Amino acid sequence: MQNTGTRTPATTPTHCPYCALQCGMNLTPVEGGTVEVSERTDFPVNRGALCGKGRTAAAVLAPGARLTSPLVRSGDGALVPAGWDEALDRIAGNLERTRARYGADALGVFGGGGLTNEKAYALGKFARVVLGTSQIDYNGRFCMSSAAAAGTRAFGLDRGLPFPLEDVPRTGCVILVGSNPAETMPPSLRYFTELRENGGTLIVVDPRRTKTAEQADLHLAPRPGTDLALALGMLHLVIAEGRVDEAYVEERTSGWEEARAAAMAHWPEYVERITGVSVPELREAVRLFCAPEAAMVLTARGPEQQAKGTDTVGAWINLCLATGRAGRPLSGYGCLTGQGNGQGGREHGQKADQLPGYRKLTDPAARRHVAEVWGVDPDALPGPGRSAYELLDALGTDVRSLLVMGSNPVVSAPRAAHVEGRLRSLDFLAVCDVVLSETAELADVVLPVTQWAEETGTTTSLEGRVLLRRRAITPPDGVRGDLEVLHGLAGRLGVQKGFPTDPEEVFEELRRASAGGPADYSGIDYRRLAEENGVFWPCPAQPAADDTHTADPGTGTDTRTRTRTRTRTRTGTGTGSDSDSDSGSGSGSGSGRDMSTETGTGSGMYTDTGTASGMSTDTGSGSTDAGIGRDPRTATGTGSGMSTETGSGSGSTDTGIGRVTRTATGTRTATGTGSATGTGSGMSTETGSGGGDSGDSGDSDSDSGSGSSDAGAGLRVAPHPGTPRLFLDRFATDDGRARFAPVTHRPSAEEPDDEYPVLLTTGRVVSQYQSGAQTRRVAELNAAAPGPFVELHPRLAARLGAADGDPLAVVSRRGRAVAPARITTGIRPDTVFMPFHWPGEGRANTLTNPALDPTSRMPEFKVCAVRVETVTS
Repeated sequence: MQNTGTRTPATTPTHCPYCALQCGMNLTPVEGGTVEVSERTDFPVNRGALCGKGRTAAAVLAPGARLTSPLVRSGDGALVPAGWDEALDRIAGNLERTRARYGADALGVFGGGGLTNEKAYALGKFARVVLGTSQIDYNGRFCMSSAAAAGTRAFGLDRGLPFPLEDVPRTGCVILVGSNPAETMPPSLRYFTELRENGGTLIVVDPRRTKTAEQADLHLAPRPGTDLALALGMLHLVIAEGRVDEAYVEERTSGWEEARAAAMAHWPEYVERITGVSVPELREAVRLFCAPEAAMVLTARGPEQQAKGTDTVGAWINLCLATGRAGRPLSGYGCLTGQGNGQGGREHGQKADQLPGYRKLTDPAARRHVAEVWGVDPDALPGPGRSAYELLDALGTDVRSLLVMGSNPVVSAPRAAHVEGRLRSLDFLAVCDVVLSETAELADVVLPVTQWAEETGTTTSLEGRVLLRRRAITPPDGVRGDLEVLHGLAGRLGVQKGFPTDPEEVFEELRRASAGGPADYSGIDYRRLAEENGVFWPCPAQPAADDTHTADPGTGTDTRTRTRTRTRTRTGTGTGSDSDSDSGSGSGSGSGRDMSTETGTGSGMYTDTGTASGMSTDTGSGSTDAGIGRDPRTATGTGSGMSTETGSGSGSTDTGIGRVTRTATGTRTATGTGSATGTGSGMSTETGSGGGDSGDSGDSDSDSGSGSSDAGAGLRVAPHPGTPRLFLDRFATDDGRARFAPVTHRPSAEEPDDEYPVLLTTGRVVSQYQSGAQTRRVAELNAAAPGPFVELHPRLAARLGAADGDPLAVVSRRGRAVAPARITTGIRPDTVFMPFHWPGEGRANTLTNPALDPTSRMPEFKVCAVRVETVTS
């Protein structure tokens, strides 16, 4: 990788194909149809830094590493090359025959958290409109679903981080629960390093002493599956030590008494027995968290991938709420999303229970809105289907044919040997992928599709920042994009319109479909994404109205466009000036504008006060967003005269995004002003002296901002700025309050016993990614991480008589995996760890438990009972 400094004409700025940081990178075409990756320092998240996976991402573009022709299953059972028409015809024919024989719900679709927003949107539409099936879900269910469910329950809205990463170094304390960013997203580690350099503290909760834990001020190593008890024990101490922010709890939350009672049942000694974390460590964690004015809790897969993951995350959110650490600057709860488009992938329709814009499939209004965009009858849309594991478990019985796009469940699903068997039992399996993954090897038809450098599309990072990936090179002959695949299949299945192949055209439809939903992208377009380095959702489109007010829900910045008609009467003598303004950028043509900076309350009531010897009062009413924003308003008037302005108005609410549309009229009486002038920039200033005038009526002026203008009046509609920070004034619940969850500890679905006395937990290593389908094809990454291993404590190794490197068998109720021993004191003696990137005999997910969280339907990847055995030749 080279640091090119400035871009050459052939260099394309884009983003990494791997994790949810979506690091910026530059791509320059080189001989052989691939690209050179170089640093892109203008993107604020990674500031040029790339991990080994990002730096070597171009290696998967090489012809020898990837598919370049469709494959079909021949009569002798082998996968052989075929033309695109033959492959698409075979898929469409089998899907049609399955539907005719068994019904639409016998067709399944399984998507991925790495698909762009355009692909995820089109895939969900394809399943529901073309196939008519409810049986669609995606592998992101295995990643962030528990955090999403808990966040929605508490705040009324799920966005991984409700603040940008740049806030992390500026807070006072971070509790990082079940996350190892030093290996899973290395460029993000600098934020935690800077936190400590700035005097903040880092607490890491992990049963292993990971590279991230080594950087912590305090490392808590609970027994796997006990994060819920740990959070409740800390909340108990917060209450007992008088650290609850009572005023915040009273003003901004609900459900406290029930949550308080639940926490008080988890006294420190009881929690120590459950978790193995000592009482002094618990007290120190509470002290560090509560000492600074601002603090955060960030979770990842550790607490989330449990059969009680939603409640576990809810308990950590409770800790934030009780201490006033949510919805305040530099504070809050956040989830470190994993997959490249794990955030956007769960917003736009490939999830079993969702429609675009993070709408609920069971909401009649949501169904009507999306059906109108799609041009179908709302009643024709199927209802919610099975969750990811339940869908995979139904293969070969209720679900007879499956289309997989961007996922490798043979390696990534829990109880993977069982899932592999279910895939083999299908009547028909089609897979779209870049490489011949372990799942693709089982398919009847495999379609080779484009990669990130060969296509344009958007992703949404863990911050909620919508980003534009740009095409840098032309894909090889024989490779097509996923949008082309869906277009070709839709046409063959009788739907000739509605599935364009141009990603920008798909995004324009996604904007309309998401408009007014919790994840509103309607104010975002490709031009803005290119110019602004991404835009944070929600970002609603601004209506072309006379008086439009939008508030950034996080920062309170007002952008206002207003047309006001005034009747004025002036009398008196003296000298004075009257100036007020609405904030907004851009130059105006036509008549001048009023400029006012305004602050007020979220209820829609506002008051303007003036300074110096002049005084102005502006009152009005409006209905405010039930979600997040505030309506700040402050006006200053100067001069020797007295002015009064009264206005009234009504507001229409856009749930969850802070948009208020207001029309207003008012009357003003002022003294001490004489003449008015307007400037080309749209600012109007009135100054005068002497006898004054009277009877000035019908004076109209217009606010203006960036955007298109009315040549006559200077009217402009400024684009919504996006929402980097959520919840600063209200939460996205109906009453604006965050909700406590009255949760209590319960055991894991599978506890150790005499037959299976050890706990297994799983995770990632720095040089591989997810199921490894792509990274295992990169020589440099394989050299650094060549295969699976079993990490265990020296005391357990001694009991087994195992030495470092010896093959060990890890056995659960679901199967057996074999990998070499890696002995370390950095893990609990009652726990073993295996990374999950590999297939074959070392496949960790052969062992994992598919027990599901009752709310999120997340499988319990992170804890199951096993026994460990030495392997003899």
